Amino acid sequence: MLDQIFIDKLECFAKHGVFPEEQVLGQKFLVSATLYMNTRKAGLTDDLEQSVNYGSVCQWIAEFMSAHTFLLIETVAEQLAEGILLAFPKLEQIDIEVKKPWAPVALPLETVGVRVSRKWHTVYLGLGSNMGDKEKQLREAIDYFVQHPKCRREKVASFRQTAPVGYLEQEDFLNSAMELETLLTPEELLEEIGKIEQQLHRKREIHWGPRTIDVDILLYDSLCMHTEELTIPHKEIGNRGFVLEPLTELNPYLWHPIYRKTVTQLYAEWKEREE
Repeated sequence: MLDQIFIDKLECFAKHGVFPEEQVLGQKFLVSATLYMNTRKAGLTDDLEQSVNYGSVCQWIAEFMSAHTFLLIETVAEQLAEGILLAFPKLEQIDIEVKKPWAPVALPLETVGVRVSRKWHTVYLGLGSNMGDKEKQLREAIDYFVQHPKCRREKVASFRQTAPVGYLEQEDFLNSAMELETLLTPEELLEEIGKIEQQLHRKREIHWGPRTIDVDILLYDSLCMHTEELTIPHKEIGNRGFVLEPLTELNPYLWHPIYRKTVTQLYAEWKEREE
């Protein structure tokens, strides 16, 4: 459970709104924020450096509100949440509420507003290549996420050469896995994977066939989801030693939310089946 720091109804004058006069004359907005982090060390040491200075956050909000103009307060809230999480690395999550007391709706009301909650998500990616310069392509894919503005705290497992699975008439693979934190949703992360695969000329001609790069979302927090485009956790985790071994290296106690086992347990079970 994370601790919370509150900012309640910070008054800001800004020029957000759909109507032209709102963007010219401006109006008052009320911004509230709940900042989630571990304040234990700050509380024990009485050291502000171990916490987040709420005065600095207030100043950041006020400057952001006055420096930008958006049509929608939904956009204001979204940009505030993301910007604060990026500007203050100690924060793990934020709840933002933007209220508009003078909303031009020609009806009696006290205020209208938008609330959003955003956080850093822990993600595990599987990476593989068996065409061309395999190591170079793996490193390019890794660097893509290391340099991505909405990703942080990356860890990469050792590279491993493994035999192909499914379609066997192809070269061995070089595989790894990557742990990172991201502000991207699963769907947005999948879009980014598509970009790096396109950049490295990934072609999908044979199912489980040769590829310059393959990046899979293995786990995303403890999320379980299934759509036509995406299944999380990845449905083949328990059947792939080349996935379980690097995951075990990154985090041996990583929990699979469906199997209800650690990746270490799943890897041991896989090895028993393969003997």
